[in-house]
Parts: sequence; structure tokens; C-alpha cells
Amino acid sequence: MTHTSNNQKSRQWWLLFMVTGILLVIDQLTKAWVVANFVLYERKIPIPALQDVFNFTYTQNTGAAFGLFQGVGNFFLFAAIIASTVIIYYYRQLPTGYPLIRVAMGLMMGGALGNAIDRVTRGFVVDFLHVFYEPLGFNYPIFNIADAAIVIGVGMLTILLWGKDDLFDSEKSSEGSENEPPEEPKNTLVIPKEQE
Repeated sequence: MTHTSNNQKSRQWWLLFMVTGILLVIDQLTKAWVVANFVLYERKIPIPALQDVFNFTYTQNTGAAFGLFQGVGNFFLFAAIIASTVIIYYYRQLPTGYPLIRVAMGLMMGGALGNAIDRVTRGFVVDFLHVFYEPLGFNYPIFNIADAAIVIGVGMLTILLWGKDDLFDSEKSSEGSENEPPEEPKNTLVIPKEQE
């Protein structure tokens, strides 16, 4: 029974690390490709059919996700480390199962670490995904794969945890009941019926 439980826990941790790892590889490869093939602020159209709403525009971000709070990159590097630590802490508290919640946590941690790697290795975050629509004056802040993963992860987590405020408490209480020793049977005195 214990061996089966350990195997389940191992698979659940591998899910977190697999999602985080895959996202980091995709994020870093796309950023490296942009740095190698674009000059700063250069714009390219990857999909001609979407040229009026989407393109690649290379920018360097020293702030938070989507180009916000420029010039305070060290603070957000520290915040990414704290966020990853918090994700791992709550991941450990999560009851058995809940694969989508685990995927969401992997997306969030991969996104945070992806941008943190940029801050350490380059001193800035590479952004290049640009969504816009000029007739309506819509110009979404330029972002990257890691930013998108964070937003998707947070959105998934919000939806999946909606109405589950006692998710972790219920697990603790169930664990507590499982660890309690079985109740000993009560001794009852059986009085035989008198023979007629």
C-alpha cells in the first residue's frame, strides 16, 4: 500500500517538472531564435493572413510581464524565485489526483523561471509576441511564451479552484483519519437465553 502511494506521489511530481521543463525549453528556444534573427524593435509577419492583428516584434523588457514596471528587473527576479517556492509548497499540500491543477502550477512555475533565466543571463526579458487591432486602437503589450503560460496557468487555477476553499483542509482531515489507529472492538457481554 505504501509502495503504491509513493509511486503516485512520484508521478505527480514528475508532472510538475515535465510541464515546467517543456515550457522552459520552448520559451528559451523561441527567445534565442528571436535574438539571433531580429534586431531590436524589428517587426516580422509570421502569418500573412493575420498580419492585421498579429506579428513578431522584438523588444527588451527590464520590468514585469507584458512590459510593465520597466527598470525594476531585480525585484521581479526575486519575485519569480518566491513564486516558484510557493508553488512547490502548495503542490506538496495538494491531495492525490487533480492533474489539471498540477499542470496549471507547472505552467506558472515554468513561466516564472523562464523570465528569471532571461534576467540572469541577459539582464532583460525577450518579448516578441504582438497582438493588436489598429481600427479599434487595440494594442496589447508585447509578451512571450513564458508570459502566456503564466496567464493561462493563473486562469486555469482560478477556474479549477473555484468553490474549493477547503481543498487542502479536507485532505489534512482525511489524512488524519487514515493515520488514526483502528478503533478496538468493544467487549459486549452476551447472556444466553435460558432453555425452556
